[in-house]
Amino acid sequence: MASRDRSEIKKSLEFKGFKNRGGDHEFYIYHTLNGKKTTIKTKLSRGSGYKVYAGSLLAVMARQCKLTNGKFLDFVDCSLSQNDYEDILSKSYPNLLK
Repeated sequence: MASRDRSEIKKSLEFKGFKNRGGDHEFYIYHTLNGKKTTIKTKLSRGSGYKVYAGSLLAVMARQCKLTNGKFLDFVDCSLSQNDYEDILSKSYPNLLK
């Protein structure tokens, strides 16, 4: 079963256009390469039980980010760039980035 450290996920989200809007949890909203805010959002829990994300938690984040589980892992591992991410979004959700 795949797992990723919360810190790795956080770095990847922030590096690829997600902005933290704060709160009790870390809520992230995706901003395009052009700085446009989208409706894509996800969150990371700050709780001590969530230092490592695995299985269903990764699947939920993948779905929220509009990616397959495998592509989300590529996203976190940085083999999927922000440009590649936007290409996937524009093909699957053409009105999302306009």
